[in-house]
Amino acid sequence: MNILTNRGGAWRWLGVSLAVIALDQWSKAFIARHFTEFEFMNVLPVLQITRMHNLGAAFSFLADASGWQRWFFIVLATTVSLGILIWILQLPRRGNGLLSPGLALVLGGALGNVIDRIRLGYVVDFIHVHWESAYFPAFNVADSAITVGAAFLLLDALMDTGRTSSGRKA
Repeated sequence: MNILTNRGGAWRWLGVSLAVIALDQWSKAFIARHFTEFEFMNVLPVLQITRMHNLGAAFSFLADASGWQRWFFIVLATTVSLGILIWILQLPRRGNGLLSPGLALVLGGALGNVIDRIRLGYVVDFIHVHWESAYFPAFNVADSAITVGAAFLLLDALMDTGRTSSGRKA
């Protein structure tokens, strides 16, 4: 049987990935339209909306490199995304706990940030959480999806420790 007809449930999760990409790109376009870089608005005592451009990866890792990191992160994220896409398409329709939504969120988040890197050369971050003068690095919808997706994958792995790869109890 064809992988596309046998794994019909995968399309639902790819829809989640597309929704993450759409929400991520829409939110970044909104921020770019209404804020200049480093302009901020206080939302809560611990939360600001602040437009920032991240040339690196998480926590601005390698942001100060000479420019090669842009292409490195594009290739890395695209390769990982292709692997996740193949994984999602091979999953059975049911019985995946948090695995399918976790993979879908990571895929959508990774591609959302890849789009920025290709189009702009940097990733637009704008959610800035802080406690008094201690600031957490700014992030965006794609980063949030990756984080929640990774948490789902970890929880799924922890809950699945007694199962074999076929899905049956060992």
